Amino acid sequence: MATLIVLFNLKEGASAAEYEAWAKKKDVPTVKGLSSVGDFRVFRSSGILGTDAAAPYQYVEVIEVNDMNQFGIDVSSEKMQAIAAEFGAFADSPTFILAEQSA
Repeated sequence: MATLIVLFNLKEGASAAEYEAWAKKKDVPTVKGLSSVGDFRVFRSSGILGTDAAAPYQYVEVIEVNDMNQFGIDVSSEKMQAIAAEFGAFADSPTFILAEQSA
């Protein structure tokens, strides 16, 4: 199983409350509904452990992908393209990291 980790900050002027409401209402249920996805969780960063420093990213999304080929097909759908466009209105230069569990 592959895991997609998405790191991002909100765009200047974007509301955290609006993003989180949108994620709960539209993004998470839609992505979790894809046949290729096992789970999808969104985390709000709270800081760097052991310091008072802010985390470099405000949000972390973790998507567990059961089938990468099907995921490619799923995210190409009109419905997912609309979700991606809405996400793009909130997220400032998100980083998408593809990972596999090693231990």
